[in-house]
Amino acid sequence: MGESGTISNSSSPSGYALGPPWLFRGRYTLGGLFLAHYDDSPAGEFNELVVIPGIVWNPPTSCAWASRVLVNSHEACRHGRKEIGLPSQVAIFSKRDTAASEQPLYKCRKSSIHSKPKEQSEIQVLEMEDSSQIFICNISLPFAAGDNRMGPQIRISLPSFSGQTIYNPRLLKYSCQIDCRVRAVEAAKISRPRITQLNEFPNATEVKKINFDDRLTTENEERERSIAVLLSKPILALEFSLLKMQVEAPTDVTTQSRSKKNQVVDLRTC
Repeated sequence: MGESGTISNSSSPSGYALGPPWLFRGRYTLGGLFLAHYDDSPAGEFNELVVIPGIVWNPPTSCAWASRVLVNSHEACRHGRKEIGLPSQVAIFSKRDTAASEQPLYKCRKSSIHSKPKEQSEIQVLEMEDSSQIFICNISLPFAAGDNRMGPQIRISLPSFSGQTIYNPRLLKYSCQIDCRVRAVEAAKISRPRITQLNEFPNATEVKKINFDDRLTTENEERERSIAVLLSKPILALEFSLLKMQVEAPTDVTTQSRSKKNQVVDLRTC
């Protein structure tokens, strides 16, 4: 590739001419989302959707980086912005439960073998911006009726970077200590909402104005990138039940990252 980004006309031999297999070296990162309902917290009961565009390496461990945190609690939003350095936004979570029709697992000539009926929770997420409400996504959480299984008990520590926002310009690092039961589940189905779906949710009457402004502002670009992460192809889905999470006070690593020039913290997704 030339410096301009176009294909170079160099006469140097191509590595592809050596034949297969072709070897590529590089790096990548994994992103994801964290959807939670907290029955109890310092801010009371609330919902949270965290968009994680990537995992960054910070020896001796890796850390998560959240590009957007949506909560339906003004107190939790203020605390996340000021104390933890999170890019928190107030949002509306509208939920409804629907029953999916029972489908045959496979058919025989005289009878059909049916799978267990499935239900799903439909969650519509709208972000608040001034007096406007902006559609973010629809989240469909499928689950089998009567399935009360819980996985093994685990205890994990999740280190994360935060800060460098308009609310908290410092570079921060904090960790979450989590005790829970965990198991693999069917991945959620996430889609961009349609206008006609608005009236299907309980809070539909609360929507006064919908912002469809598609100007390429910094805020809109950041929001669209986060939505792109939500719409990406799922690899693994885990359900955390009986969750108890303790969030440690963040530490300021701005000075530390500047002094150690040989240990650059790369906050970009790979």
